[in-house]
This record gives sequence, structure tokens and C-alpha cells, in this order.
Amino acid sequence: MTFPVLLLAAAGLAGYEHFTRRWLSSELARISGPRIVEALLPQQVMEVFLESIYGRNEANRDVMTGVLGGQGRQPFGGDLTISTHTEVTFGLRAVDFEHYHLTTGTTYSFKKNVRVDRFIVFATCDSLLRDSIVAGCELPLFDLWFVPDADEFQSRVNDMLPSVQLGIEYVDSDGKHRFAESSKLRLTEVKYGNWADYLSFFRADMGALPRQNTRDHLADLRIFECDLSAIAGDDHVVSAIERLSVRATTLQRIDDGFCYWQAPYPCYVNRITFEVKELDVARGDAFLFNIAPFTFRSNTINVGWLKAEDLPELEMRSWLLPGHGVALLWRDAGGRAY
Repeated sequence: MTFPVLLLAAAGLAGYEHFTRRWLSSELARISGPRIVEALLPQQVMEVFLESIYGRNEANRDVMTGVLGGQGRQPFGGDLTISTHTEVTFGLRAVDFEHYHLTTGTTYSFKKNVRVDRFIVFATCDSLLRDSIVAGCELPLFDLWFVPDADEFQSRVNDMLPSVQLGIEYVDSDGKHRFAESSKLRLTEVKYGNWADYLSFFRADMGALPRQNTRDHLADLRIFECDLSAIAGDDHVVSAIERLSVRATTLQRIDDGFCYWQAPYPCYVNRITFEVKELDVARGDAFLFNIAPFTFRSNTINVGWLKAEDLPELEMRSWLLPGHGVALLWRDAGGRAY
């Protein structure tokens, strides 16, 4: 009687090991796996995933920031700033034969409402800061201005400030959906003693970038902010942003031969529009233009050098991560490149 019982137990154990256990493990992973992932912060999931592929490496933070945006490293979790519908407009208008006004307009529609009541502008002429601000910024909504000429940095920034326009679709403190815009945005400059509250690399090392001293960047960095509730009007309080439109104008040199836009956070870009006819002071055909996307893909072939009236909209229809963008190039129609 003992032998059949042992044989039956052995058969049951073998069946459990080879079939039931695998099935139970698979079902548990299928049922609980997504719930476990959903319960974790996005940066926790991404960090474990990247380490499983690349190993433990400080450079993994760059990949994490690119995919999740700077908010992906927030210790408190926070909302991810991800725009699922983004449109960009370049407007170039000559001031004289040497300078032009570049007006850039960008509209972001966020996947989830971004819980924030401030908008930040970073301005710098330092390339190291330009490439570090996106990763170091721990605030959800911001714009980044880069002025390559250090000698003109202060004056260029001062010229840009009055041109900033902002439009928001937001949720107020009562949960109601509202819209507001400001043609004259009031931006308040942040004192350098408070910069560490806005950029993490002023508090600690950030990967390969050692902790920065705010006093070393007094000449090449400025930070501004505005209270979004101030433009809402009617004593409404902004509690979350659904849609954001930013427009700003800066003075540039025509002989630079290019301008560009980069995504400040992960953005699905629908299209980019170019208004370039007024770059030519004589209103003739002095310039030829070309489009140079630096992205995953752009859904367009190389358009070549075209006249202003022939320059098409760029149907992007692609995700752009921080560091991705589009450059607009121009050259003299006679063949001289700037």
C-alpha cells in the first residue's frame, strides 16, 4: 500500500514542478506584474530596466532623463511632463541687412494634467549649462533660451523678456477647466542664492557633472519665473495645466545662417511650420532654405534648398526627446553659405 502512495506523490510532485508551478508562476506574473509596475515610480522601473541591460552606470541617468524628462528623477515621484500633441512655428523677420527677429511659438498638450502653478525660464550662454539644465531641472514646466554670444548675453535676454507670451488651459482649485492668456507676461528674476531650488547640480554632483557653484555662473545664467495664477484672472487659482502655449522673440544675426528648436521634455511633434518670407529685407529671393531634423525620424525626405515660398510644413509625426529638434538653414541664393 505504501508503494502506490509514494508513486502517486512522486507523480504529483513531478507534475507540479514541470507543469503546475510554471503555469502558476506565469499567471502570477501576468496578473500581478502590471500592477506592481504601475505601483512603482516611473524612474524606479526605468532604473531597474536599464541596469538589467547596461549594468550599474551613472550614464544611465541620461537615458532616463531623455525618456522621462527631468521629472523622471524626482524623489517625490511627481507628474511626468510629456506632451502628446506638440506644434512649433518659426517666424523670421528682418530688422535690417544684418539682424532679424526670430519668433518661436510652441504649443504643448500634456498626457496628464501637470500639477504646477509656476512657469520657469532658464537663459544661458554657457554650453555646459545648456546641455545640463534639462537633466538638472526638477520643475515641470520651463523654457530654455541659449544665447551663444557671451558678450551679448545680458542684452539679448533683456530684449526677449518683454516679448514672452503665454497661454494656458488649466484646472482651477474647484476642478473647473478654464483658459487664460497673457500678451505681456510678468517674469520675476530668481536671485542666485535660490538657484539650487531650481537646478539640482547646484546642490550635489549630477552624474559626471560635479556640483556647481552659483557664483561661477553669475555672468552666464539667469533664471526667471512667473505665477501662472497671476494670468488666470478673476481670482482663479491654477492647480494643474492641460495645455501650454509659449511665444517669444529674440534678435539674431542673419549671417548665423541657422536657427533651431529643441524639445525641453518628451514631445510627440505633429508639425513644424516656417514663416520665412520676411527674412529678405528686399522682399526678393535673396535666400534659399533647408530643413535639418535631428530626431528619430521625420517622415520627410531631404527637401533640398528651396525658395521661401516653396518651403513646406514639416509633418513630423514622431516623438522627440530632450536633445532632439529641428534646425532651419539658409544661404545666399547666389550660392554663398553663411
